[in-house]
Amino acid sequence: MLAPKKVKFRKSQRTDHIRGVATRMNELSFGQYGLKSLEASWVTSRQIEAARRAMSRFIARGGRIWIRIFPDKSITTKGAEMPMGKGKGAVDHYVAVVKPGTMLFEMSGVTPETAREAMDLASFKLPVKTKFIAKQ
Repeated sequence: MLAPKKVKFRKSQRTDHIRGVATRMNELSFGQYGLKSLEASWVTSRQIEAARRAMSRFIARGGRIWIRIFPDKSITTKGAEMPMGKGKGAVDHYVAVVKPGTMLFEMSGVTPETAREAMDLASFKLPVKTKFIAKQ
């Protein structure tokens, strides 16, 4: 699963909401087809990996896949029956902050129908509504 090798600060602040639309990573850069987010959410490293595996298995050694998002925000949790206080919990997992318009995955080297079906399978694994994009 994806996680940063090294971070400046181990524990990040938790924000309640994600504002605005994506102004970067919002266009196709590497592949012919892409999966674009229509909502704002945190996407965990497990969800990214599940979507990647779904796409890879469907295209079966044909084509190339690029993951455009990276989980670099740490999420902490405390034990199940911990009392209040005693500081912030330990790092549990990492998430990628996704805004509307962010390109999540890209693909090339396959037919448009295959790419659409693979991206549909990937979108079922993600917590955001998505849209299939093809290069004109």
